[in-house]
Amino acid sequence: MGFASSRKAARQFVNHGHIRVNGRKSTIPSRVLKAGDVVEVINRPASREYVKPFMDVAESRGWAPWIRVDKDAVKGEVVHVPSREEIQPLVNEQLIVELYSK
Repeated sequence: MGFASSRKAARQFVNHGHIRVNGRKSTIPSRVLKAGDVVEVINRPASREYVKPFMDVAESRGWAPWIRVDKDAVKGEVVHVPSREEIQPLVNEQLIVELYSK
């Protein structure tokens, strides 16, 4: 949703308690979301100011078609669960299985 500069930074942002999912504080970055879940940055000025420049960059790149983002409210919604083709980067799972099966 563009709340951080990288996946690692986004995980830390969640770990530090800056994110709410469906109105409840979430500190688990690996949480599985469903269609209709709303993710928002908590209503603290420091948290909201932190994400503004990253959201501008994300807006210029464009958001994924399975996410709806409200930049002014600093929140996003999962429209539908993405298919494999919609997720970046594309990964060949068979190569990962072969690597770990050695």
